[in-house]
Amino acid sequence: MRKFIEQLRRARGKQIVFIDENGTTIHAGYHLTELKAATFDTVDCGGQKNRWNETIVQLWVPENEESDEFMTADKFLSIYDRVGGMIALNPEAEIRFEYGDENFSPSNYHVTRVRETADIIRVELRLPQATCKARDRREAGVRCCA
Repeated sequence: MRKFIEQLRRARGKQIVFIDENGTTIHAGYHLTELKAATFDTVDCGGQKNRWNETIVQLWVPENEESDEFMTADKFLSIYDRVGGMIALNPEAEIRFEYGDENFSPSNYHVTRVRETADIIRVELRLPQATCKARDRREAGVRCCA
């Protein structure tokens, strides 16, 4: 998350455009409706405990509000900084974007890449994939089960 926020701070006047793997864009006029500081404590199928933090940014597009403007980095940061003064947002946490509409399956999207042009910050999103942590450890040469 730190890298993403630092990039926004260097590009305050630029609009933030969210796009998925198919090139579909979240509609202009979206709102940042909630920031969530989440901690996950899990046990996987190999019996290993896992813990990580995420910051989940909830986006929403009002149905009756038409706009051709995307949120600027400055507006995003004003919300982020205000919320950061109220709850602990871990700068090392993964940032995810929660969104869903007629074109996007409702989910907490991963950020795959952030590209910057002269006046746009383009945030490329992908759906999360299920995995088996025990299998992933085994394939990496680590003992898989407790």
